[in-house]
Amino acid sequence: MSIATHREADASPLAADAPTAAAGAPRQSLTVVDGVAILVGLVVGIGIFRTPQIVAANVGSEWAFIAVWIAGGAITLIGAFIYAELGSAYPNTGGEYHYLRRAIGRPVALLFAWARLTVIQTGAIAAVAFVFGDYAQEILPLGPFGPALYAAGAILVFTFVNLMGSKQSRGMQLAFSVLTVLGLVVIAGIALGLGEPAAAPPPAAETGPMGAIGLAMVLILLTYGGWNEAAYLSAEMRDVKRNMPRVLVASILTILALYLLINLAYLHVLGLEGLRDSDVVAADTLRRVLGPGASLIVALAVCFAALSTLNATIFTGARLYYSIGRDLPLFGRIGLWEGRANMPVNAILAQSVIALMLVGFGAGTRVGFQAMVEYTAPVFWFFLLLVGISFFLLRRRDPGRERAFRAPLYPLTPAIFCLTCAYLLYASLVYTGLGGLVGIGVLLAGLPFVLIGRRPRAALRQG
Repeated sequence: MSIATHREADASPLAADAPTAAAGAPRQSLTVVDGVAILVGLVVGIGIFRTPQIVAANVGSEWAFIAVWIAGGAITLIGAFIYAELGSAYPNTGGEYHYLRRAIGRPVALLFAWARLTVIQTGAIAAVAFVFGDYAQEILPLGPFGPALYAAGAILVFTFVNLMGSKQSRGMQLAFSVLTVLGLVVIAGIALGLGEPAAAPPPAAETGPMGAIGLAMVLILLTYGGWNEAAYLSAEMRDVKRNMPRVLVASILTILALYLLINLAYLHVLGLEGLRDSDVVAADTLRRVLGPGASLIVALAVCFAALSTLNATIFTGARLYYSIGRDLPLFGRIGLWEGRANMPVNAILAQSVIALMLVGFGAGTRVGFQAMVEYTAPVFWFFLLLVGISFFLLRRRDPGRERAFRAPLYPLTPAIFCLTCAYLLYASLVYTGLGGLVGIGVLLAGLPFVLIGRRPRAALRQG
């Protein structure tokens, strides 16, 4: 299909994009609290327990360490403005797939769908499940394959929760998000309230070079990653035109506040040099305050964070499967929406099967978390850049579209977003090496999928 034909097929009125409340279609049941709980649960995961050490090694002073976290939050907020406008103007379960299809064309959207199914989403589910397994194994060992057993069990449990219905999954998400936030607040409170301040660093540490700020920003924005999953909630959000911006802005500000609080706690107890020398910053912080028995608190906090991310990732990830099934007759069975549960049941099952296969593979090879980041990062930033370009294209082509929220300071904010994505695409290719090339290879292997998807079809069943 040519881009011109694609535009004609997609030239539907606003009502065509709005989800219906009929049985067998997404219902607008998500509140602002639900959306914030899902996004906070997605973003505040395992990264904040690992990334600060690497960031500290790439900055020259404590003020620079805090400054780059604030800068990361500001860039993330700019991205949230872009997605708030797209999500409120084009509500659709397909999220970024839908934006790319409208703006650039169906082949690019299909290639993104392939990348998300094979590189980004299912890999993220398996990786987070393994992190939960690693820490659960410390609490209750299950033998040499304990982490894999915990990982597979967690995926099965949260798949079942999501199959029970949207209400059950949202309730579970709210509970785990609250536990995750409380865990971070407790760790920070203990460190700031009971911990002795770290010794002042020597002058050279304060006045030395800034270090590899670019690498630090790559890692920080990875730690802020997950906010873009809001795109897959838009079709199910109540009063999406008003509530999508509220969800995104409230979530990012909450996450920024949490990250600043916990990083100030790390600095207070360990200092910048202590952060650089620590592989488990949260555990080392609490050990210095409470003694060796504090590791259990950290293990529980990481488990809560991992489970919160896992449930939210399963919830949002299946929405794209559903949209692909609606768009491609070949995959029609995963495009069914179960009205009573208000969930894409077949899509959830398909997603979990793929994730379990990756867990089985990981049980034998145990590819590390860093390898998974290297595998996904270039592909992720490439398509996020295309979404930023799509924002400009949709603004120009669709000026009459109702936009309850508009990204402020246009075109400056989307330009900053696109430049950031372009830099991070470059940086991820430079820093990831072989892992990034493997991810790109898997992306290119999806070209036959794009050719299948370009076959003529009767009509789009979803705007």
